[in-house]
Amino acid sequence: MLFTELPLCDTLQEGLQAMNFKETTPVQEQAIPVILEKKDVIACAQTGTGKTAAFLLPLLNNLQTDAHDESKINAIVMLPTRELAQQIDQQMEGFSYFTPFSSVAVYGGNDGEVWDVQKRGLQSGADVVIATPGRLLSHINLYNIDFSGVKYFILDEADRMLDMGFHDDIMKIEKLLPKERQTIMFSATMPPKIQQLAKSILRNPVDISIAISKPPETILQSAYICHEPQKIHIVKHLFKEKAPNKVILFSGSKQKVKEIAKILRHMGLSADEMHSDLDQSQRNHVMHEFKNERVNILVATDIVARGIDIDDISLIINFDVPYDAEDYVHRIGRTARAGDSGMAITFVSPAEQYRFSKIEEFLGKKIYRIPVPSELGETPEYNPVRDNNRRGGTSNRSSKGGGKRGKESGKKDRKSSGKPGRAKEIDNSGKQGRVDKPQKEERVDKPQKEERVDKPKNLREGGTARKQDPSKKNRRPKRETTSEQQGIRQGTSGEQKNVVTPRKPRPPRDPNSSATATAKRKPVIKNDPVKQKASSPQKKDPAPEQATETKKSKKWSWWPFGKK
Repeated sequence: MLFTELPLCDTLQEGLQAMNFKETTPVQEQAIPVILEKKDVIACAQTGTGKTAAFLLPLLNNLQTDAHDESKINAIVMLPTRELAQQIDQQMEGFSYFTPFSSVAVYGGNDGEVWDVQKRGLQSGADVVIATPGRLLSHINLYNIDFSGVKYFILDEADRMLDMGFHDDIMKIEKLLPKERQTIMFSATMPPKIQQLAKSILRNPVDISIAISKPPETILQSAYICHEPQKIHIVKHLFKEKAPNKVILFSGSKQKVKEIAKILRHMGLSADEMHSDLDQSQRNHVMHEFKNERVNILVATDIVARGIDIDDISLIINFDVPYDAEDYVHRIGRTARAGDSGMAITFVSPAEQYRFSKIEEFLGKKIYRIPVPSELGETPEYNPVRDNNRRGGTSNRSSKGGGKRGKESGKKDRKSSGKPGRAKEIDNSGKQGRVDKPQKEERVDKPQKEERVDKPKNLREGGTARKQDPSKKNRRPKRETTSEQQGIRQGTSGEQKNVVTPRKPRPPRDPNSSATATAKRKPVIKNDPVKQKASSPQKKDPAPEQATETKKSKKWSWWPFGKK
């Protein structure tokens, strides 16, 4: 069907013509006429089928043809993420270009100036409010907002909002709205919780279902059955000969997204990351660079799996198998939009085989397996048995629990026979203590004068450092066997003060010639090789380099394929 065949007002037809909208999608063909009749609608359609235009066009048409209060809010469009709010706000500007209607996007993650803009839009009565539930509720809790003029309440990606825990927020906002209104709900899936929500807020809705949760046939789906360390090498193989162009690589965790993006950049590829740790300005910058093809690979979590409308995405890579079949559909639905073709590749490790088999069961077909290049090594067998996964999981848990039980059993053993065992250990330690005790007494009984002689001697020879250094230990016996050192041990305290100054072995001399020893004392101290070696930092210089190498190796310790 053509848009010109729909009963839309002239101003909207002008906007559609300027935006080059000619033919309707199936969901638009079925939903627009029903919404124009002001009936409640619950529509189930996959992502990328034109749901946004399916509710925005009839909404703007009804606002233009029906009487409404221009000083109040007339419609609320609620959605799960700020990215989707920005996208719908942009499409709203395009569709309403030739109409007098205004809109305000209300979402979090921005500064105080944006908050003030949102507050003015809500208080002055923007015609259409496009909001996330949490942010709109924050405004409601701080000041009064007049919702008495709301005639249209639209929920987009309703299943996603419930998954994110927005059910209570939606119900709080719904209670503030007039009972006499038109409510429209769009969802990609129809689980029981969505059906329950529809019963509570919709009145005799018209049910529209378009290809429930099935990806478009224009997407070529394939998979690699591989080991976990082989995944990044497959990515290198894919982009070795042909440079990527508009690729989204999905991973399940923020930390993994950061590491994969870093590895791709080290490979010389143009890659950036998208996850919830980025603030709004960073997200906008990343999406702007990706849309304008200054970034070729976007490594992201599932925050871009829904509602992000980016044209000409050539490839979707599932680095990790999604936990839900619906998430798989939403991920690969980023490509092959508006009738174009696309490709989706999924990496399946042994631990993910059962989840992948459930996705195939959900799709009702087998996904084509691409052989892993032989140079990457052997690949695992495809054996998606749930019991094997459970045994693997329970074995891990039992190993942890076994450690605890081992500790407990050890405690029980010590309780049963621990006291005698401790007594024996104490007795043994006591015997050792009694053996060591005479040595300590001998050290105490030594004359203090000799300690004074040994103390500066140890300091000059390196102290405790000399005892730890094997090279310095080898030099000590030579000094102890000299005749002068024997004279120092046998001499009086006065002789010790005069003779203790020599630093290195030399020919025998008269121990009573204090003038000669004093005259040569300073040159010996300056040229003492023992002291220079003790204070030389040459052996400590390589330590920082070794430390940095250790840090670099630890930096990639989480990644199974090692440092790249």
